[in-house]
Amino acid sequence: MASWNTLLRKKPVNISMLEAKGEKKRALSRSMGALDLTALGVGAIIGTGIFVLTGVAAATYAGPAVILSFIISGIAAGLAALCYAELSAMVPVAGSAYSYAYASLGEIVAWLIGWNLVLEYLVAAGAVSVGWSSYFADLLRSAGIHIPGAFALSPFEGGIINIPAVLITLIVTWIAVRGTKDSAKATKFIVLVKLLVILLFILVGAFRVNPGNWTPFAPFGVSGIMQGAAIVFFAYIGFDAVATAAEEVRNPKRDLPLGIVSSLVISTVLYILVAGILTGMINYTRLNTPSPIAAALLSTGIRWATSFVSIGALAGLTSVLIAVIFAQSRIFFAMARDGLLPPVFAVIHKKYETPYIDTLLVGTAISLIGAFFPVGIIAEMANIGTLSALTVVSLGVIILRRTQPDAERPFKVPWTPYLPILSVIFCVYLMLNLPLATWIRFVVWMAIGIAIYYFYSAKHSVLASSDESRAGVVLDNLVPFAARRKTKHLMPKKAR
Repeated sequence: MASWNTLLRKKPVNISMLEAKGEKKRALSRSMGALDLTALGVGAIIGTGIFVLTGVAAATYAGPAVILSFIISGIAAGLAALCYAELSAMVPVAGSAYSYAYASLGEIVAWLIGWNLVLEYLVAAGAVSVGWSSYFADLLRSAGIHIPGAFALSPFEGGIINIPAVLITLIVTWIAVRGTKDSAKATKFIVLVKLLVILLFILVGAFRVNPGNWTPFAPFGVSGIMQGAAIVFFAYIGFDAVATAAEEVRNPKRDLPLGIVSSLVISTVLYILVAGILTGMINYTRLNTPSPIAAALLSTGIRWATSFVSIGALAGLTSVLIAVIFAQSRIFFAMARDGLLPPVFAVIHKKYETPYIDTLLVGTAISLIGAFFPVGIIAEMANIGTLSALTVVSLGVIILRRTQPDAERPFKVPWTPYLPILSVIFCVYLMLNLPLATWIRFVVWMAIGIAIYYFYSAKHSVLASSDESRAGVVLDNLVPFAARRKTKHLMPKKAR
C-alpha cells in the first residue's frame, strides 16, 4: 500500500523548469508564438458550444437568459484562465494542469487530474467528431448527396458505424503527427474561416432581431440560468489546451498568458453576441435542434447563408479536434516522462519532433468513440472532468504562493488569494449543478484511475526511487522520456 508521503510527493518547480529547457535534440520543437497560441485556443474553444449548445441551452434551461449563462460561465473560465496563465508562465512544461498539480499538490492529485483530463479531451473530441459528421451529412444532403444511415450513425442510433466521424479524426491525427508547425498552420487557416462565418451570422442576424423574442427573458428563473451556465461551460472547454503547448513556445513566459487570456476573451465576446442575436431572431422554444444557427437563418428567410454556416461549423469542429488531439498527446507525454505511464508514451518522432505514439493512440481512441457512440452519451462527462482540473489549478496558485513565494512569476494573478478562491467557488458550484448520473460515472472513472495508479504509476514514478543518488541522476539529465533507466533503448544513439 502506498504511504501518505508517497501519495503527496511533489515534483519541484526547478525540476520542471529544467525539463522545459531540456536538451535541444531531445526536446519538443519550439516553434509557436502568441498568435499560434491564440489560434490554438480559439480553435479549441469555439466549436460545438456556439454551433450546437447555444440553442439547446436556451430551449431547455435558460431561455433568452442564456446570455447570462454564458457570462457566468465566462467569468468562471476567466478566473481559471488567470490561474492557468500564472502557472503556465511559472512552470512552462507540457502537461498543463497535471504538471501544475504535481508541483503544488502532490503526485496522487496530479495523477487524478491527468486522468480527468483524459476524460475531458477524449470525450469532448468524440462528441465533436459526431457533430462534424452530422454537419457534413447535412451539407452533402443540401447538394443532393445522401450518406446511408448505416454508415453515418452509431449502433445506438440504428446505424452500424459513423464513417465520417472516423475519417475526419484520422485526417486530423495525421496533421498532428506531422508536427507543431503543420498543426499551427492548419489551425490558423481553419480558425480564420470559422471566425468569418460567425461574423457573417452576427452582421446578417443583427438586422433580423425581433425584441419580442426576448420576452420572457428568463422563463426558467435563476435556477435555469445557473443550470444553463453549468451546461454551456462545455462551450469553454479548450482554453486550457494552450497551456499544454508550453514546451513548444518560443517565449512561454510572455506568450502563454497572452494566448490563454486573449483566446478566452475573443471566444466569450463572440458567444455573448451570437446568443443574443440567436434568441432575438427566433423564439427560444424553437432552438432545441442540433443546428440552431441554421434554424434561425431559415426562419427569417436567409437560406443562402445556411451553407456558409455549415462550412463554418465544419471548420470550427475540425479546429477543435486538432487542438484536443494536440493537447491530450502532450499530457500523455508529460505523464510518461514522469514515469506514471509506460515509457513508450514519451518517445518523440526523430523527424517531426512530436510525441507521435501518443498522438496516434489519442486519434485512434477518438475515432472509435465517434464511430460507435452517439453524442448524447459521450458528451455529458466532459464538463466535470474540466471543472475538477480547473479547481486544482486555482488551488495550485494559492499553495505555490505560500510554499514557493520567491519563485519567478512572469505573470501574477491579481488580488491573490481572493480571485483564485473565487475561481474554486465558481467551479465547484457549477459541478454541483451537473446531473447525478454524471457524478456517478465520474466516481467510477476516478476509481479506475486510482486502481491504475496503485498497480502501476506509484511503483514506476521517477520520484519513487529510494536510491537518492540514482534518482538525482535521472532528475539531472531530465531526458524527455519517463526515465533514463527505463527508456535507454528508445533514445537516439547520440542521446545515450
